[in-house]
Amino acid sequence: MQNGNPILKTLRAAFEREPRINLHRWPVQIDLTEDGVVVLEGDVESVAAKKLALELAGATPSVRGVVDRLHVAPPEPRGDGAILDALTTLLLDVRELKNCTLRVIRKGETLILQEAGGEDASGDILVSVKDGVGTLDGWVISLSHKRMAGVLAWWTPGCRDVVNALEVRPPEQDNDDEVSDALSLVLEMDPLIPDPGQIRVHTRNYVVTLDGLVATQAEKERAEQNAWCLFAVDNVINQLAVGG
Repeated sequence: MQNGNPILKTLRAAFEREPRINLHRWPVQIDLTEDGVVVLEGDVESVAAKKLALELAGATPSVRGVVDRLHVAPPEPRGDGAILDALTTLLLDVRELKNCTLRVIRKGETLILQEAGGEDASGDILVSVKDGVGTLDGWVISLSHKRMAGVLAWWTPGCRDVVNALEVRPPEQDNDDEVSDALSLVLEMDPLIPDPGQIRVHTRNYVVTLDGLVATQAEKERAEQNAWCLFAVDNVINQLAVGG
C-alpha cells in the first residue's frame, strides 16, 4: 500500500534523479508513518548522500518530519573500540582542542584522557562509540570548535555516523561566515590537502561553494567531503580546478 503513496512516489523519484544517492547500488528503505513522517533507513555511500537524502525528504510536499536512520558505509568496517581509539587520537592531536577536557566512555566506564580547567578551558568533550556511530557530548567555546570536532569524527576510519551534540558556551549566532571560517580551518589541518591556501570557500544560506586550484582529483574530492562533513551544511558546489 505504501509503495503507491504519492508522497513516497515523489520522494523516490527525487532520489532517483540525484546521482549521489544512487538507489540502485544503495537501496535506501523509505517508509511513511500515518502522521506524515518519512523514515529513511539503510546504508549510503557518503555523507553527501546522507545529507541530500534528508534534505530531499524534508522538502517533499506534505512531509511533516523525517526520521534519520541512515548510515554511511565505511570502506573498512571496524569495531567500536578501534573507532574510539582512532577518534580520540585525532582529537588529542589538534592544537585548537588542547585546552579541552577529553573524556571517553569505554565499556560503560568514563575515563579522562586530557584534563583542562580554569578560565582558559575551551571545552569538555565526552566521546562514545556504539555500533559504529560516534557521539560527541559536552561543550566547546565556539561553533568552529564544534564543527572541527565533528569533522574529526567523520574522518575516523570505520565511523558510520556522527551525532554532534556539543553545546556552544556562550551561545553563538550561526551564519554563513562561521561555516566558511570552520571549513578553512579544517582544510588547513587536513594532511591530505597539502596546499589549502589555493582553495577559496564561499557560503550562502549554508550552501558551500569551493573554487580555486588543487593538484589532484583526490584533493578536489577530499575538499568537498570536508565541506559535507561540517555541521549544518546543506549542499556543496565543487568548482575546484585540477592542475599543476
